[in-house]
Order: sequence, then C-alpha cells, then structure tokens
Amino acid sequence: MKKIPLMLQLALFLFMIMAVPAAFLTWYSGEQIVQNSEAAIGETTLAGLNANRKLNENAMANLAQDTSRLAATKIFDRIRSFKTYDELNSNYTNVSRALAVLNEMRNLIRQVDGVESFYFHQEDSDYVISTDEGITTLQRYEPIDWTAEALKQQKGISGVWVPRKLESGVSVVSYVYPLNRLSSTTNGLIVVNVKESQIGKYLHATEIGDSNYLLLEADGNIISYKDKSRLLTDGLKLPYLREVQAQGANEGYMFRELEGKRTIYAWSRSALSGWWYVTQSSMDELMITSRDMQRNIVLLTGAIILLGMVIAVFLATWLSRPVRQLVRTIRMKSDLGVMNKNELAFLDMAFKRLQEEEESLSQLLKESEQDTRSLAVHHLLRGEVPARIGEIFTETCYRVAVVSIDQYRNYVGKTNLETRTYHRYLLVTKYESQFPEGITARSVYHYEGCFAIVLNYKPDKQGQPGGLIHGALEEIREQTAELLGHSVTIGVSDSTEAPEMVSQRLFEAMEVIKRRMIEGGGSIMYWKDEAENSRKYIDFECSERRILNFLDTGNLDGIYKELEVIRSQIRMEENISYDNIMFIYNQLMGVTIKHLRENHIGTGRMIMGRGNVYTIMAGMDTLDELEEYLLEFFGEIVQSLDSGNTPGETNYGERIIHYLKEHYREEIVFEDMAKEIGISYSYMRKIVYEMTGKSMIDYLNQVRIEKAKQLLVDSDLTIKQIAAEVGYYNVQSFNRFFRKYEGMPPSSYKSVKNRTS
Repeated sequence: MKKIPLMLQLALFLFMIMAVPAAFLTWYSGEQIVQNSEAAIGETTLAGLNANRKLNENAMANLAQDTSRLAATKIFDRIRSFKTYDELNSNYTNVSRALAVLNEMRNLIRQVDGVESFYFHQEDSDYVISTDEGITTLQRYEPIDWTAEALKQQKGISGVWVPRKLESGVSVVSYVYPLNRLSSTTNGLIVVNVKESQIGKYLHATEIGDSNYLLLEADGNIISYKDKSRLLTDGLKLPYLREVQAQGANEGYMFRELEGKRTIYAWSRSALSGWWYVTQSSMDELMITSRDMQRNIVLLTGAIILLGMVIAVFLATWLSRPVRQLVRTIRMKSDLGVMNKNELAFLDMAFKRLQEEEESLSQLLKESEQDTRSLAVHHLLRGEVPARIGEIFTETCYRVAVVSIDQYRNYVGKTNLETRTYHRYLLVTKYESQFPEGITARSVYHYEGCFAIVLNYKPDKQGQPGGLIHGALEEIREQTAELLGHSVTIGVSDSTEAPEMVSQRLFEAMEVIKRRMIEGGGSIMYWKDEAENSRKYIDFECSERRILNFLDTGNLDGIYKELEVIRSQIRMEENISYDNIMFIYNQLMGVTIKHLRENHIGTGRMIMGRGNVYTIMAGMDTLDELEEYLLEFFGEIVQSLDSGNTPGETNYGERIIHYLKEHYREEIVFEDMAKEIGISYSYMRKIVYEMTGKSMIDYLNQVRIEKAKQLLVDSDLTIKQIAAEVGYYNVQSFNRFFRKYEGMPPSSYKSVKNRTS
C-alpha cells in the first residue's frame, strides 16, 4: 500500500466504504436471527451469567489476595505488643504506629470498589482498628463474636465469605481472614465488609434486556437481589428456584411461563464457594428488541453507504492536492532518502524523523544540565575549582557533610542494583531540597554508601550544632533511615571561605565518620581539630597470646572474655585512632591464621566462603560488628576442629537443603535461618557451596524456578500467580531469574512445552 499513489488508495477506500458496511450488516442480520432462537438466547444468557459470576469471583478473589498480602507485609507487627487501648494511646509513637496500620488499611480499600469498611482486631486485645471508626475500643465497635461461627467454615489458611447485615442496616458480604503463624507473625482477625450493592453491580455487568439476577448460598439463602427486603431469606420460596436447584446440573437454562410471559431461567453454580447465580429474563422483551433492531439495520445500511460515498469523494478531491504540494516542498528542501513511497508514507517517515530528532535534542539538554552541575561538584570535592563555580554557589562560606550508610554490606546484601540506584537518585534529590532558605546544598553520590553534601551560605549562617544546618541534618538522618531500613551516620566538616579548600573539608567529614567505630552508628558528628601527636597507640600482644592458647584448648568462653577485654580497653582510650583499632583486629586475625598454619591446620577450608577477611573487616562500622565477626570466626574454627569437618556438616547440609525446599515460597532471611539451624551464616554458606557448588541465593532461586516450571506445564495459573506461588513478589524479578537459569522467559517456556506435549 505504501507504493500505491494516494488517488488510487482513495478509490479503493471508496469501494471498501460501500462494500464493507453492506457485508457487515448482512452478517449482523443473520446473527440476530440465529440469536433470537430459543437455544441461542439460552446460550447467550448463560454466557452472560457466567461472565458476571467470574467477574464477581475475580473481584472477591483479588480482595482476598490483597488482604493476605497486607497481612504478609508484617504491618501489624508494629502494634503486636499493644494489648490494650490505653497502652496503644500511651504515647505519640504508639499512636503513630497504629495510624500507619490504619493508613495501610485505607490504602487497600481505596483500590477496591464498594468496600463498606475494613477492621483489624488483634487476639486478646481490647481495641479495634477500622476504616469507619478509626482506632476504638472493642466495646464501642460492632460485635465480632459472629466471626467464631463463620470461621468454622474455613478451609485451609484462606478466609471465609459471610453475607450479613451491619448494625447500620447496610447489607454486606464480609470476608473474615484469621491471622496466625501460617499467614502472619501477628495473631488476630481481619474483616472486610463489601457492600451487597457492589455485588449487585457485578451481577448486572452484562445485563441483557429485562433481566433479574439473584445470588444464593448453597442452602438457598439470598445474598444479593433487587428486592432488598428478601436479603438473607430463603430464596427457594421464589418461583421455580427450587426446580432450578433440583436440576442436578451445575449450570444450564430452562424456559417457563411466569405471570403470562415466556421467561428464561439460567443458572450457574460456583465451584469455589458453592453459591448459586441465577438470572431470569423475559423472552418477549428480547424478541421486541430484535424486531426493532432489524428495522434499524435497514436505515443504518443506507445511511452508512451514503455517508461513505460523501466522505470518500471529499477526501479524494480535498486532501490529495495539498498533501502532494507538501510532499514536493519537503523533498525540495531536504533529502530523506525515501524513494518509491506514496505521499502518506513519505510524510509519516518525515514526521517520525523530526520527532526523533526533537526528543533526542531535548533529552541531551536535560542530561547536559544535570551532568554539568554534578560534574562541577565532583571537581570541587577533588580540589579542582570549576570556572563557573559562582553560578552554582553564590555565597562565600562552604561546609561538607557526608551521609554514610551504617552496615553498608548488609544493605547491599538485602537490595538489588536497581533498588540501590533508585535510592541514590531519590536521596540526592531529597538532600538538596532539605535545607532552609539561605543555605544552598548540592549533593552527589561519593562512593560505597556515602553521599557528599556541599553546603554554601553567608558567613552569618554558619549552622553550628543546634542551628539551621543541624536541624536539616536530623531530618535527613530520619528520612534516610526510613527509606533504606538502615541507620546512617553523618559527619560534618569545619567551614571555609575558600572553594579550593572544599576537598580538605571532605577529608575532615570522612575522618569524622570513622569515629563511628567507637561511638556507634546513627549519630551526627562534627570535626574537631586534634593534634596527631595527642593520639595514643596501644597493642594487645598479651591478649593475642592468650587467645591462641584458648584456641588450642578449644576454650571458647576464654576467647570471648578476652575479646571483651580488648573492646573495653579500646573504648576507655579517648584518643585512639581508627587506624590503630583496625591494626589491632587485623593483627589478631593474622596471628590466628599464622598459628593455624604453623600447627598444620588447613585454613583454606575454614574460611571458605568468607572472601577476603581483611576487606570485610575494613567495611565494618563499629567495634560491636568487629567483635561479633571475630566471635563467629573463632567459633567456627573450634566447631570445625571438634567435629572433624564431616559428620556434622553432612547433618547440617541435609537440614539446610530441607529448610530451603520447605520455605522457598517465603522471603527467607539467611541470617535468621542460620540461627534457627544453630550455625553461623558464613558456615552455612560454606556447607551449601560444598554440597551444591552454588551460592545460597543461586540454589534458592534454582529451587524456585524448578517449582515454577512444574506449575507452568501442569497448571492454568497466570505468570503473576506462579511468581507469587514460588516466592517472587513481582513479575519482573521472576522473569529476570527465569531467563537467567532457563535462557528464555516463562511465557516462551510454557509455549514450547505445550507444543511438545
């Protein structure tokens, strides 16, 4: 078509505009005649009823799934320790936690149409958190004792649906979901009340003619009906419904006379809940519609043909001349390299070329502006003063603050690269807008969990501790910790009025961060001038010898006490340097490894999976982390020497593999798993690697993918449902890992298996 001239295409369109409506109307008339037979009407009515049933069931299933997901987020753990209403309201922190739970509940019902209310009651507590009454005592809220009777119908860990009427008189269908150790770490009860009127909307979604829909429980009790006075009454007393139930088929239709009118009854029974979906429609009304439609078809046919002819002639005479003129003009002014194309194809390619160039130019301008500013800040931090620094920093005073993520290794281990990149972008933007007017802040990501903030202000706004800068840094600390789930330490340099000294101020801020080793994380610390000769050097040669003696005798308690002595003495020394601390612990690690080798004990197997122990220790923030790491290290050495390295590892290996295969659907925290099995995390990693040749995360993902492959072939679940079933909480992660291990996306794998089976 792209090579056919425009005038020929218009002639072809003229023919199609006249011929297609005629063919369409002929087909449509034939379809209407067929559909107006009793069998066709019955099948159509039943199909519409099944569509409404599936719509209602899907809506209820989605609500139940959203409820269980909310419980799985452990949001209710925030208030698990509060058993009384008075305790919950005892302070602002407790109330804030409860309000956070309430906000999550409200967010859930905003996503679902027709929810009347949503409440949560913790087991053995005297209060209720609800979307309609807020946080209130159990006595002031509607009775919940009916839920005990309702939960007798529970099957498995899912909740139950119960039709009932609230004290306010509103008819609802309540979803009762119990929280226990199988579904959540908090014991309690969630109740979601869906309006009966919303159920009615689902039942009337594909209403045909004068239809009347009913929803009944398995015993005939009415759940939804247009006559609200009959709700929760015996529906089998209505005409022909007892005959419908006696048919014995789960779905079907029949024709009966009702009040002198020919009526069709269609029914469908839900395999999930056992509920009966019933519709009754007037055949006479359907036939009247068909006759009216036939008359309208004749008129519509003539109108469409006439309109098509008018439009085709108009397009042929009006559009062709200006379009050709435009094409000639463009070809004369620019060579797009488009040959043997008609006018429309030529213009389409020309406009696409222009759009691509415009988008590319716009993107380059945005990236250039941002990169220029960030590059200028990086240069300034390296001691290179950019030529146009005055356009970025207009005042004379500078100060550098460094925000460092505490326990950065743990943060990296629990987040993927995409998440960390998003956090960096979000935090850099947030930091620059956090400071009050009069203080210009420019932030960049420095390296490995450290953000550098260059502050620029007038000399009279120096922001000493307790001032404007300190208040902003406190906000930064709290907001960053909330976003990352990790505390941060902030080091602040001294001020300077020389831009070329900003690199020195960065060094000061980084040196301040090192004081975290003694003082712990989560604090804001400021630079203090200290003479290097005032720092005291200490060593622990005697402690090293005692620890080696304890190691030879397998005396772990002695090693632990000696490590406590080292830590206590370091804390007592006010002027000890960071380098001295790291030397003490690195020296202790070195003499231990040397001692093991001198005694012909293989160290490679004992530290397998740990990587470079010195690099790992250098990445630790506090004395407590260093001591914990060494305690674990010495414990593994003694454990390995005592057990002979074989029987215990085999038993542990079987327990580890069994645990992973039993809990692969859950979000496994490997450190907690190691504690439950009774060994250290690094020792557990070593055992898994020796048994499988894979890392912990690789083996877990392989187990999940194998289960997913079975579900793809043997079930009708969607990709999203399978991802949730095997432990992935978003489809993107599932697709990425499936492609990594199988070389193709899950949808392609399913197609290949279906073709070969």
